[in-house]
Amino acid sequence: MSSDTPPRIIENLTTAVLTFDAALRLTSINPAGEMLFEVSAKKVIGQILTELLPQARLAIRTLARTLESRHPFTARGVRLKLYGTRTITVDCMVTPVMDGDPHTALIVELTQIDRLLRLARDESMLDRQVANRAVMRGLAHEIKNPLGGLRGAAQLLERELPNNSLKEYTRIIIHEADRLRNLVDRMMGPHQPLKKKPINIHEILEHVRKLMLVEVPVGLSIEREYDPSLPEFEAEPGQLIQAVLNIVRNSAEAIQHQGTIRLRSGIERSFTIGQQRHRLVLRVDIEDNGPGIPEEIQHHIFYPLVTAKPGGTGLGLSIAQDIIAKHGGLIECRSRPGHTVFSLYLPLGNGHG
Repeated sequence: MSSDTPPRIIENLTTAVLTFDAALRLTSINPAGEMLFEVSAKKVIGQILTELLPQARLAIRTLARTLESRHPFTARGVRLKLYGTRTITVDCMVTPVMDGDPHTALIVELTQIDRLLRLARDESMLDRQVANRAVMRGLAHEIKNPLGGLRGAAQLLERELPNNSLKEYTRIIIHEADRLRNLVDRMMGPHQPLKKKPINIHEILEHVRKLMLVEVPVGLSIEREYDPSLPEFEAEPGQLIQAVLNIVRNSAEAIQHQGTIRLRSGIERSFTIGQQRHRLVLRVDIEDNGPGIPEEIQHHIFYPLVTAKPGGTGLGLSIAQDIIAKHGGLIECRSRPGHTVFSLYLPLGNGHG
């Protein structure tokens, strides 16, 4: 962007544009920049770069070198640490101004790409899950057919055995065949059609909260941060309870039933799930301070049989994702040691953004 670009054009750009003087003091920021940094121009104009980005030391050094060398600089996928714990990913273009204007020595253009990266990741995940479900359906069919024959043969054999002590073996065969069939059914998740009705998400969250506090009466605390303005939406209550319960149980096991789980609700505007953009999306966060999910399985935790828990089946999160997907939604997870958040996104209404 040239230094003589009319101010009105800069004001209307969706790209964040910031200008700095020779002392790396902010001299202007457009509305897109205010939105990106979540600050007002009145508050930050006049701040030096180290005040604006106190945690982004590499970015500060880079801008200082660009100012000194007078060579433009472009970088892709730069992670910037902002106020508090907020981090954004941006494409960055820095242009030195050569006309000697004391108020504008550098022009910095920032395009946030977190949303684009998330959309690409979510679309890839949804595609993989659809393919995975198709494979699982075929596998379930191939497993359940011989299991049915095995169980039937064991029942016929049981009737012919003269000795009751031998029937114990046929009962074991029947029991294990039933257990395998139930496992396959659980891997496939709920297969009955949705019976939707108007519900409020807080009824679902409160039901799950009470179930968990009965299940774990000592040591577990579940805090709530609900947005009371959330409207009702069409959903199948029983299946949503199952999805939320699976995730909350997962969090409770991660903290070994000792500590606090937080349930939060809110609204996301103009949010894209898969290839569909929704005007309003309900968001539920389930947060715990457990050890976190091992990095090597974080991208696979919603697949059946993927688990880091000894003795775990790896089906709870897979079933939860399947239920939310049937409601047109999506589950995302962010995890690091000491902080794990599962976010459920459910469209409100059918309107596109």
